[in-house]
Amino acid sequence: MLFSTTSFSMIIDNLDDIRADWRSISDQVMGGISEVNFNLVKENEKKFYRLEGNVSTKNNGGFIQSVARIQDDLSEYNGIRLTVRGTEDEYFIWIRTPACRFPWDRYIVSFKPDQNWTSIEIPFNDFKKSNFYIRNKMNTGNIETLAIAAYGKDFSAQVDIAHLEFY
Repeated sequence: MLFSTTSFSMIIDNLDDIRADWRSISDQVMGGISEVNFNLVKENEKKFYRLEGNVSTKNNGGFIQSVARIQDDLSEYNGIRLTVRGTEDEYFIWIRTPACRFPWDRYIVSFKPDQNWTSIEIPFNDFKKSNFYIRNKMNTGNIETLAIAAYGKDFSAQVDIAHLEFY
């Protein structure tokens, strides 16, 4: 954890000494045809992850994602801070808690990167539940996974992530 006199944060992944265990998933797990790549990239001495692929809604598909397991109580934090750039499409952060019983259940928020590196802060209160039967307020003390996703339309996705932390 990093502490300052005004706030504190917990780094999820800084691509150096703190690394999340990411795994990539596409709609191919359910018969879709979207293709996903998630790689560590180094460009001009800067390291970052690149989530990219062709998202296709054919065969009832339409998503690619990279998922990290979270094992910490985050109830003392207010949201997620990430440094991103990418195509100017809508991307998503998906969070799952034990309230998310089915694979399609999650808490969702969207963001739109631009072509330059930008730091984005997203409060937990901005996340919306995906289905009516999930609790309205996300239990941040029991987050199981966090995913960066491209979803819902046919497009060539590319989003770069250089830093990810809870604040």
